[in-house]
Amino acid sequence: MGVDVTMDRQKIEIFSTCPQSKDVPQADYLQQIADISRWSEDAGYRGMLVYTDNGLVDPWLVSQIVLQSTKELAPLIAIQPIYMHPYTAAKMVASYAFLHERRMYLNMLAGGFKNDLIALNDETPHDDRYLRTTEYTQIMKALLSGPEPVSFEGKYYKVANLKMTPPLPADLYPGILISGSSDAGLAAARELGATAVRYPKPPGEEDEFAGDPNLDVGIRVGIIARESSEEAWRVGLERFPEDRKGQITHKLAMKVSDSQWHKQLSELSAERSEDSPYWLGPFQNYRTFCPYLVGTYDRVGEELANYIQMGYTTFILDIPASKEELDHTAIAFERATTQVA
Repeated sequence: MGVDVTMDRQKIEIFSTCPQSKDVPQADYLQQIADISRWSEDAGYRGMLVYTDNGLVDPWLVSQIVLQSTKELAPLIAIQPIYMHPYTAAKMVASYAFLHERRMYLNMLAGGFKNDLIALNDETPHDDRYLRTTEYTQIMKALLSGPEPVSFEGKYYKVANLKMTPPLPADLYPGILISGSSDAGLAAARELGATAVRYPKPPGEEDEFAGDPNLDVGIRVGIIARESSEEAWRVGLERFPEDRKGQITHKLAMKVSDSQWHKQLSELSAERSEDSPYWLGPFQNYRTFCPYLVGTYDRVGEELANYIQMGYTTFILDIPASKEELDHTAIAFERATTQVA
């Protein structure tokens, strides 16, 4: 069962998320990457997000498995500027295109876990990190856009007569995403022409981007949908039970984080409501990094339709629990399509 949501010339792109190496036994990890990649492609998704941080295996190497396991699925690679020079990142994109003739997507990071940044001696303030990421991405875009040598001088980066070889075919130019939860993130998204990705607020509160034709926007959200609300919540509570240790870890992480989206979500209530599919339980128990929509196909579809009508064109979903879970999610998106149409 595939997902192809197109309405009024507006194409909705859906991404799954790759499991993290720290959460899977080493002996099983390669197979899990391959399996979830194929499930995502079979479901009609555009791509799959691949995380990066100090505690995970390299996202470029994970993306190699994604490409080898599928025919069209695009890795959405998280890029941390302090890990490598922008020329190196652009070279990786061009090299994968040369070897696989596949398009990729880039999730440009400005922050990260606070302790990761401290360990790397990165004390750059929050808003300045977005300036650094903007410069980084501008160099990458210039290198990947054509054969002309690139010269650039900014606050954080300087290159002179730098050229990308092999050149990137124009039809394989990468999609670019960046966090849009803060003013600095939104400014970077506008300057770069990138998709600004946010973590959605509860129903009725998410309207900041309505009517902004100059900004492509997306949301990061998990979905558990079933024929009945009771069944959906049973699955949700079994998958994400109350976890006191996780709640303590979440609170500790919040104290040392300067992430705007982390603070925004943490200020919302974790209590679930019978009247709303919006659920922060998995996030508050430190089991995942996004809100969830839980309920019937129609009710979850209604909320997805609301986001689409507000202008959200990109949906990054959580790590799929099974191939069957993607089928349930597809039904919710089909209901959303019907309601919007």
